[in-house]
Amino acid sequence: MLLGGTVAGRWTTPEEWEALLVKFRFKAVTAPFDCRTDKREISAYRRICEKHGVVIAEIGVWKNPFDPNPTAAREAMDYAKGQLALADEAGIPCCVNIAGTASAAGWDAADPDNYTDQAYAWIVSSIREIIDAVRPARAFYCLEPMPWMVPDGPDEYLQLIRDVDRGQFAAHMDFVNMINSPRRYLMPEAFIDECFRKLSPWIKSTHIKDTRMHPTRLTTLLEECSPGEGTLDFGKVLGILDRWLPADAPVLLEHMTTFEEYAAAYDHVSAAACRAGIAI
Repeated sequence: MLLGGTVAGRWTTPEEWEALLVKFRFKAVTAPFDCRTDKREISAYRRICEKHGVVIAEIGVWKNPFDPNPTAAREAMDYAKGQLALADEAGIPCCVNIAGTASAAGWDAADPDNYTDQAYAWIVSSIREIIDAVRPARAFYCLEPMPWMVPDGPDEYLQLIRDVDRGQFAAHMDFVNMINSPRRYLMPEAFIDECFRKLSPWIKSTHIKDTRMHPTRLTTLLEECSPGEGTLDFGKVLGILDRWLPADAPVLLEHMTTFEEYAAAYDHVSAAACRAGIAI
């Protein structure tokens, strides 16, 4: 697998980003540009990645197609189409967003309306609209699973793939986001294996992180955390990924802000891989 993440830090030029990339040791990254970036600058970033044998695994949208503000919702849809078109042009396999929500509490908020039939119909129609407008040949539009919106489990993701019914709709894997109950937390390897067993034919990119629960507190509190700061056995987790994913599959660390945090997480995951005899 190609272990990587998002290059963190401050830079103003592709050359400054390149220096950070080398320092981070990543072999797969999220795109350091978007559809509003100058094309010459995009080309420079792509040449840097080719030079160092680094794959640009995914490009994010991270905007809400169902924003209660109609102008913001239209802008989100237009941006998603622009990002998918750029992914297709640049050969980035995964253009990823979350489903979105009509909640006024925030673009990624937990809300009971996230699970209504109307919301589900909106999700299906928005994905179809984005893909049909762009007609990508190489890139896939994907949704990152979330604990409190569709898709929040492997069966729900499979059903969404069937209902969208578009060849260029695929899966983004974030198994920690779907560990959203004590049962899944207490039997993580079985659940993670289920996720990959059911979704591996469609997975284009995977996020890797850790999770922890406070078992003495009622009610349940589950927290995402960096690898090594939770309770997942990464030797077993990486064995599952190695069993179900291609050898060159991108696996991305996320949600850290400093080099030191990413370095510690990278070291923890790579050491577990080494002990398990898995090539990174």
